[in-house]
Amino acid sequence: MNSKVRLDLFESSLGLDRGASKFKETVWYIFKWIIFLSAFPFPSSLKVQILRLFGAKIGFGLVIKPRVNIHFPWKLVVGDNVWIGEEAFLLNFELLTIGNNVCLSQRAFLCGGNHDYRDPAMKYRNGPITLDNGCWVGASVFVGPDVVIGMDSVIAAGSIITKSIPENSIFRGNPAVNVGLRWK
Repeated sequence: MNSKVRLDLFESSLGLDRGASKFKETVWYIFKWIIFLSAFPFPSSLKVQILRLFGAKIGFGLVIKPRVNIHFPWKLVVGDNVWIGEEAFLLNFELLTIGNNVCLSQRAFLCGGNHDYRDPAMKYRNGPITLDNGCWVGASVFVGPDVVIGMDSVIAAGSIITKSIPENSIFRGNPAVNVGLRWK
């Protein structure tokens, strides 16, 4: 029996605007490999300068730990006083907006890329991600495309988020469910 899936029909050039030239992307990958993916604790100030050089819009007070994987810095907006934990993965095929006073914990995976599984050619189905002011994304959390995490919300460690989360909420689990309010 033959499958209906036809990966041979997939066209990587359709549905993904890389947002930069191949040259810029290649140079970024060199910096990413040497500075960002390294276990060596390069200063956050150096990382901020490099991110801005590649088009990221970064506020003040960003703390970015070692081994953080940022796919497209030119599609990244980060507010003030943000913490990005070790081994966080920002797969931002579309705009990733991180507000002020946001904590993104270790190994959090913000995945703005996906495929349309109902299309035999598995075309792209990417979307932006927004982390509003004051939210906390716990360790090893997965956040999918087209998601907004509301202001002051908390996503507990290991949770899976595929739909937007209202403000001032605490969500946990797979699928994530609302377990209460952060501030009463």
